[in-house]
Amino acid sequence: MGAIDSEVWFALTYGGFLLMVAHILDLLARRTATKTTAARSGGFTYHEDHDAWKCSEDQWLWPISFDPDNRVTRYQASATVCNPCPVKDTCTTSDAGRQVARNIDPWPSSEAERFHRGIACVVVVLGLVWPLATMLQQRTGVELVILGAAAVTIAVCSWPLWSHLRRSPAGFPAHLRHEGLDESVATREAGRLREVARGYGNIRKTGPRQVPGPAKTTGDTVHSPYSTRWTEREAEADPGLPGAATAGTREKNR
Repeated sequence: MGAIDSEVWFALTYGGFLLMVAHILDLLARRTATKTTAARSGGFTYHEDHDAWKCSEDQWLWPISFDPDNRVTRYQASATVCNPCPVKDTCTTSDAGRQVARNIDPWPSSEAERFHRGIACVVVVLGLVWPLATMLQQRTGVELVILGAAAVTIAVCSWPLWSHLRRSPAGFPAHLRHEGLDESVATREAGRLREVARGYGNIRKTGPRQVPGPAKTTGDTVHSPYSTRWTEREAEADPGLPGAATAGTREKNR
């Protein structure tokens, strides 16, 4: 048995390296997706046994609808609980109750997640092509066995990365109504209006509160329409009354 060519060892090393890079990329993408989902849910905890979320104030968000287009289930809390909540300002601006969405399909489910999984699969293909291309050259029997075993090993180890291609979508939840994104927005707005009408919403005033101010003055004279007019009438009826001079002064101050 002759010595094994260095190109064979390079093909093995390079193929294994690309396989490792593909799994690392997939792992980083999965962690990023997990952090993004946690940020969108506001740190709420999902309880699979109840199919519901629990917020930081120990209140439940129950499923209300399923979106067949985006394949997400929407959960919503009661407005009567959310609106008087002391942390509402940091949680949601909606008056109809906080809402959270959850993908029903396993990772990768969204288009962005599938894109990152596709990058990992492309890297694996490059690592698999290298040993196969090396086999096409003039190689000994031992080298062909080594390269073939390396190609099979890379293919088997990369099989979990191709799992999203053979997965069938999860079934639609039969106990929830099917509601698209536009319908969901309209439903939330209608719910907000109902809660505002019932007195549970945040009713914002459209203008400043009008507070009666002091009577307007001109000089040292206070304008009181009724008292001034009454004094003028008395002065006209009897010019000798003590208030006649005061009425004349008020008339000049106008």
